[in-house]
Amino acid sequence: MSSRENTGMALGLLGVIIFSLTLPMTRVVVQEIHPLLNGLGRALVAAVPAALLLAWRREAWPSREQFKGLLLVVLGVIVGFPVLSAWAMQSLPASHGALVNGIQPLFVALYAAWLSHERPSRAFWGCAALGSALVLGYALFNGAGSIQVGDLWMLGAVAVGGLGYAEGGRLARQMGGWQVICWALVLAFPLLLGPVAWLASQHQGPVSPGTWWAFGYVALFSQFLGFFAWYSGLAMGGISRVSQIQLLQIFITIALSALLFGEQVEPLTWLFAAAVVGTVMLGRKTRVTPPPAAATRLS
Repeated sequence: MSSRENTGMALGLLGVIIFSLTLPMTRVVVQEIHPLLNGLGRALVAAVPAALLLAWRREAWPSREQFKGLLLVVLGVIVGFPVLSAWAMQSLPASHGALVNGIQPLFVALYAAWLSHERPSRAFWGCAALGSALVLGYALFNGAGSIQVGDLWMLGAVAVGGLGYAEGGRLARQMGGWQVICWALVLAFPLLLGPVAWLASQHQGPVSPGTWWAFGYVALFSQFLGFFAWYSGLAMGGISRVSQIQLLQIFITIALSALLFGEQVEPLTWLFAAAVVGTVMLGRKTRVTPPPAAATRLS
């Protein structure tokens, strides 16, 4: 791998570390705040620093084609994943959700082949498919042979979230990583303002300080700062390859869920997690043909 690809992998890992607390923090929030209010409200809050940063840097408006791509980013990582994963966290432990989330890199690779014309080798697809099969196997086993409702919410979340990741990585080659998430948040703001205001007016009861801290994390880190590193990493290292680093998120989320939130993690969970991570290590050594050369902006 080239130094540029290694830098992309490092940035991707930084993004994954930031994202690793998303599900545990979301689980804290949805105990007191409606999942829709959490999912949409976090983006509304993140849009404020995003707009200020764009104005301070005097960034040019996206082109018409970029605007279309940004709408996919909005659908995937600003509306789809936050809302659906919040619904899932009402019934699933964060460690369980992290395992289901492990199928997301396969979706990202599929979208990258479609949208960005990356061409992973058969060996890469084999590793990605094996990792995904392990994740689904765990969900079935842990659900006593059946998929739980929470699993369906998480599968929907990773399907649409993968689209937002892949399209955001493609746009980051043209616009820059932080510019993509900032413009997506700003474009989503007028669409979210009304629903969030109505949901907030329907909320009853006090919100504890711990919940506010958790909400602040998912708004400023999960929805905003984490994407600075993640989208830049996808652009530099290749969307398909860097996306597989997200499988490491399983380990980090499970460990933090146990350490910070007292979740009981069964040995079987660690076993499946180790097997899934092994597939991404193998996938790193496989060939991925990059898309045609295009200008990349990372400032």
